[in-house]
Amino acid sequence: MPLAAIDWSLWLSPWVLGLLGLCIGSFLNVVVHRLPLMLERQWLHESAAQLTDAAAMARVAGVPAAEADKLARAVDAYGTKIEALPPLGLATPRSRCPHCGHVLRWHENLPLAGWLRLGGRCAACKAPISRRYPLVELATGLAFAALSWRFGAQPATLLWCGFVAALIALALIDWDTTLLPDAINQPLLWAGLLAALLGWTIPLDQALTGALAGYLSLWSVYWLFKLATGKEGMGYGDFKLLAALGAWLGWQMILPIVLGASAIGAVAGLVMKMNAGLREGRYVPFGPFLAGGGLVALFAGPQAVLGWLGW
Repeated sequence: MPLAAIDWSLWLSPWVLGLLGLCIGSFLNVVVHRLPLMLERQWLHESAAQLTDAAAMARVAGVPAAEADKLARAVDAYGTKIEALPPLGLATPRSRCPHCGHVLRWHENLPLAGWLRLGGRCAACKAPISRRYPLVELATGLAFAALSWRFGAQPATLLWCGFVAALIALALIDWDTTLLPDAINQPLLWAGLLAALLGWTIPLDQALTGALAGYLSLWSVYWLFKLATGKEGMGYGDFKLLAALGAWLGWQMILPIVLGASAIGAVAGLVMKMNAGLREGRYVPFGPFLAGGGLVALFAGPQAVLGWLGW
């Protein structure tokens, strides 16, 4: 069926996209929980491969051959245990209760409805199920519905749905683990540039300038702070996230996003400090606030955001 013959007003209506958002939100809960664990497994495998190289240990770290061999044998034993772990991916194993291991049945795994039907408790052991799961599903559903109102029932709206879904996943992963995975960051950046190239979002020159401005601005702040204090004030994932935001929203939104994220992040940090909620190292991840700034810029629109700043 030709695209022109499809009734987008039905398939991309707020109600349909809202239901799609509930399902995507359920998937995002899986991504947020499992992707960091998958990455940690990968990093452990890579580290083990380096540590079992006795020649490299002797050459780089000056470890005597006997000690390097002993270390290699010990690491190899742990590597074998890691390889024996059950498969872990976004699709396997099936979702289960973290308390008793009960495998969720299909109706227990329905977005939002499953949690409500269970009363927020495991069907087997009655342990509480985190409220964050239904809240993420609901927030994603509402965001997708709002995108339909914001951009209309057109195919390009689906691109913005993907953009929002990626920001939600990145914000939650960074808040939980202080990681902004390249597995999401980099595709988000390239998708923004490709969408601009194909004329689906913003002009290509704005997307390219936005990506460069986003990356280089935080990269410069990082190095100035490090040279001045000898400490790292943020991670490289923040540079890549802001570059992706620039590719989707344009260079004009970079400064408003950074200013808004910095102000809200500072307030959140002060509140957490007063409540003794700061994690080890006494810092607040910046990624969730960058993502939040990007969402505000998206839904408010560039004219409104620039108007708030008097530009």
